[in-house]
Amino acid sequence: MKPSISIKLLPVVLALATLVACDKDDSPASVTYYQTQDQMARPAINTVFVDAADKDVFNTTTPSAQGGAFATKFKNKLLALNPGYTTNLLTLDASTFTGVLSTDVLTASTTGVTTFYDGTNVLTGRTLADDVIDVELILIFGGPAGSANAALTSDHVNANDKVFLSAFPYLAEPH
Repeated sequence: MKPSISIKLLPVVLALATLVACDKDDSPASVTYYQTQDQMARPAINTVFVDAADKDVFNTTTPSAQGGAFATKFKNKLLALNPGYTTNLLTLDASTFTGVLSTDVLTASTTGVTTFYDGTNVLTGRTLADDVIDVELILIFGGPAGSANAALTSDHVNANDKVFLSAFPYLAEPH
């Protein structure tokens, strides 16, 4: 007789499980929404090129709309920082370069080399050891050959202070 009791109790058990799993607070008022607070796909670009008054707007603008909304402001800031800018090491003129910069996304190659810049591959991703700030400074101040304004093309921090791990999570050990 135990089997027949179990079969009869199955709908009751399922109903109770469903009630226990339900939460009274599933109303729209209790739903959590997330908002982007800071976009930093390319370190320092947001910090340098976005004026303080525009930070919140930039950080909450979807990347697909950032270029149209901010490219002109980025170009004006680039030319204020480097009035002699013509093209950079990537042969990008000011309009093209700031169009790339103002869309704050980190592109990543899924089939090739992953690097911010290695002399051949450009913006195909980023490894922990990539010297992102130096690359950005070279692209902003280095001119067509990457060697102009030598005093402005490096932050002179050439490596992490601790060696990165060779296995996941790859980050260096904490101090």
